[in-house]
Amino acid sequence: MQVIDTWVNVDMPSRPDPWQRLAAKELFKRNPDEVFRPIDVDELVEKMDQAGVKKSVLTLQAMRPSSQVLKFAEQAPDRFVFSLLVDPRGGYNALKNFEAVAQAHPVVLARVIPSLLNVPPDDRIYYPLYAKCCDMDLPISVNTGIPGPPLPGRCQDPMHLDEVCLFFPELTIIMAHGADPWWEVAIRLMLKYPNLYLKTSAYAPKYLPKCLLDFMDSRGTHKVLFGSDFPFLDPNRCIEEARALPLSSEAQDNFLHGNAARVLFRET
Repeated sequence: MQVIDTWVNVDMPSRPDPWQRLAAKELFKRNPDEVFRPIDVDELVEKMDQAGVKKSVLTLQAMRPSSQVLKFAEQAPDRFVFSLLVDPRGGYNALKNFEAVAQAHPVVLARVIPSLLNVPPDDRIYYPLYAKCCDMDLPISVNTGIPGPPLPGRCQDPMHLDEVCLFFPELTIIMAHGADPWWEVAIRLMLKYPNLYLKTSAYAPKYLPKCLLDFMDSRGTHKVLFGSDFPFLDPNRCIEEARALPLSSEAQDNFLHGNAARVLFRET
């Protein structure tokens, strides 16, 4: 069984913000100098091969798409696609730029991070982006849960997605970075809305709560996607832990591959 990793970072800042260094050191127990460094195509492909990762979804900035990141898909188009990080405060010009980049490159996912803006995802500034994603048939990833680093957390309560799902029933939304401490709220919302999903990026699988594992092994077998958040977490470690989870073979396959293949790549 091959894996799809839905959250991989290769364009790490050479001068990270203090909260980014803190996240690497205190939350992930990593040397920041090992995290915030250049990563090339060959190194990442080797890591993916070691871990059994078939495809990785790389982070790409919508306003300033990095030529270095774009090279990954140019050199290995069968291994790399992009999630496009958008700042919805940019208005119409940001939307035009987002659409142009998404059409020019293998983009499978839009992405917003409310804690970086301290604006909840049911605010009106996001709605034009949601409408554009519907028009383009593009899923969107929205960070949920209290962030580990010192960033605002209230704006990432999953309940902020309740009215968004009502207003945009055709929009596919993926809650990212888990939903701690609101796991059960996130599960209830996924049961309520057919197009709402969750990915476990930035969470080592051995720390996933029992309520989520029970959901993944029953009514939610098609709802949860795997993501590592490399280089903060090593994909090899995450996949080993994922394979050790108390899940049926079907639930494990869906978690590591099948759900992402269906939701992001439209595979049946």
